[in-house]
Amino acid sequence: MTTAMGAALRRIQFGNALSAFGNGFTVPFLFVYVARVRDLGAVTAGVVLWAFAAAALVVLPFTGRVIDRRGPLPVVLVGSVVSAVGSLGFGLATSAPMAIVSSGVLGAGMAVIQPALATLIVWCSSTTTRSRAFATQFFLNNLGLGIGGLFGGLLVDTAHPGSFTRLFAIEAAMFLVLAAIVATVRLPRTVAIEDIQDAPEGERIGGWRALLADRSMVRLCVLGAVMFFACYGQFESGLSAFATDVTRIQPATLGVALAANTAVIVIAQFLVLKPVERRRRTRVIAAVGLIWTVAWLAAGASGLIHGHQMWATGAIISTYALFGLGEALLAPTVAPLVADLAPGRMVGLYNSAFALVKQLALAVGPLVGGILAGLGLYTPYIVMLVGCSLAITVLSLRLGRRLTPVQDSPMRAAAVSAPSAEADRVVAAA
Repeated sequence: MTTAMGAALRRIQFGNALSAFGNGFTVPFLFVYVARVRDLGAVTAGVVLWAFAAAALVVLPFTGRVIDRRGPLPVVLVGSVVSAVGSLGFGLATSAPMAIVSSGVLGAGMAVIQPALATLIVWCSSTTTRSRAFATQFFLNNLGLGIGGLFGGLLVDTAHPGSFTRLFAIEAAMFLVLAAIVATVRLPRTVAIEDIQDAPEGERIGGWRALLADRSMVRLCVLGAVMFFACYGQFESGLSAFATDVTRIQPATLGVALAANTAVIVIAQFLVLKPVERRRRTRVIAAVGLIWTVAWLAAGASGLIHGHQMWATGAIISTYALFGLGEALLAPTVAPLVADLAPGRMVGLYNSAFALVKQLALAVGPLVGGILAGLGLYTPYIVMLVGCSLAITVLSLRLGRRLTPVQDSPMRAAAVSAPSAEADRVVAAA
């Protein structure tokens, strides 16, 4: 069983990495493609990106139930094909309606894939190996996006729309490759889907009401909303506006800052894995809140010393790097915690619910950041995000009081229970 689980997990991770590689070809260029290459204007580009996010919000509430009833594998297959169709349509779009529809299709397909892949990883890992599995997924995602973005930047030419069509065709092909790889996976399933329909009424798949009754999961979702709002939701709006308007760095320097973010993630991911595995998950998340507090304080300080350009630029790059360190600590922590909170037959629903929270935060974060930046309210902006970062620490520590040792620190719980189990075997043998 362990060998089968390992082989299945390796295939899933490989397909996921190739999919991220395909996404990297197009993600950095969506706005430029719609607004300038297709000459549809900045307003249409904004609507296109909104359609991408809105489609995800529409499908995610239903995705979890389908995963739990039909299994994650067919959901990944359907999501991959839908994403490929949306990506190819995007590359061929010459009008605003076609671009908006293609964006919605692509957003819906990618939103479906994410919780389904997370559920596949849960099915192919154990409580003690789950942190490493999700850390590997996060590492490969960032590596794939970075390499794909690098190759995409070398291939595009804003004077030739055909070069962008080629990028979207590559992305579509990578989605189909993901589907082909996942289709070959033989899952060592711990819960047989066909047996769920025959389970007693009290043991069948629960719905949203059952999830909302889980106070620990609700608290984790609130914590996740604050985390995604305070970090990921600010990268492309408030933080970049602050860096260019207040710190007065050159726009090209933002690329260096993002590269520093990715470099820290790639380098730190496996360096922090063993220390993280040995500690309580909620304590690690609390530490991330403190790290991001320092990051936002550094960003604020860069605005005060913008007259010393070298120091100000270093402070902004440090902000992005500290965010990367926090992301590396969260990768082996949050997703495994969602999985360990979920009852066996509701893993898909829990993953989809958390993905929905993330999507909502990613929609609200840029909106709030953009409004404050547009009004020039940068001091309240920094104060708000320092407060959010400190709230991450407080909420995490409060969540830790509700969790069992297995949920909060499975490696430590396994180490404690091993001598007891060995003693029981000795007694039984005697």
